[in-house]
Amino acid sequence: MIEEMEYLLEGAKSLGLKLTTGQLEEFYVYSQEILCWNQKSNLTAITDPKEIQIKHLLDSLSIYPLIQNIPGLKVIDIGSGAGLPGIPLKIVLPDIEMVLLETNSKKASFLMHITETLEIKRIQVITGRAEEIAHFEEYREKFQVVLSRAVASLPVLVELTLPFATLGGRLIAQKKNSQLEVTRSGPAIRELGGKLLEIRSVELEGLEGHELVIIEKIEHTPEKYPRHTGIPSKRPLGLQRSEGKSGKGLT
Repeated sequence: MIEEMEYLLEGAKSLGLKLTTGQLEEFYVYSQEILCWNQKSNLTAITDPKEIQIKHLLDSLSIYPLIQNIPGLKVIDIGSGAGLPGIPLKIVLPDIEMVLLETNSKKASFLMHITETLEIKRIQVITGRAEEIAHFEEYREKFQVVLSRAVASLPVLVELTLPFATLGGRLIAQKKNSQLEVTRSGPAIRELGGKLLEIRSVELEGLEGHELVIIEKIEHTPEKYPRHTGIPSKRPLGLQRSEGKSGKGLT
């Protein structure tokens, strides 16, 4: 079992992570459950075990160096899908508080199943849309870290995610070759109360071109954001409608 996770084990070392036997077993079970559920829930287009380790698990863990030393950390994963990047990060950082937000009910069912199967504590699965949940008092501006992977173009994404971040908190968006998206998202970032901090390249074999776009929340998000369901993607802040339909990030 552990031998089958060799790509994950070696890649994690490059991130400063020495995975335990228990963690490797959890990752193995998680990978197998993704493949099993994928037949009925369309969780991922990636089904090769090596590719899952690199393009799903290691890609998720690329965030680890940015959040490993933050005490009492509250994290929300927007559009979690198969639990990426939230569940891999929770496996290696069991003390963080994690919320997984997913619109699709079948994918949310998988998230509830896998958190129970792995007996993960301090984790919550919410089925709903970010445009709605971000207006709930218990979630609005309550998270030091907001994560998102393969959800939408950055001008749309900042409207869906920054309302969840507390002042001084950060959005970490996983993207590929993101410079054009970042440039186009400038007006939306400012309007939502954010400031671009860094575009960090992921230096792992098999993840060339992958980047972490890091945005800090420096002002409160105006109460009107996010706008009603579907509006952010149809009319991205600062962009013409046709521009907002491209650049959904990772696949």
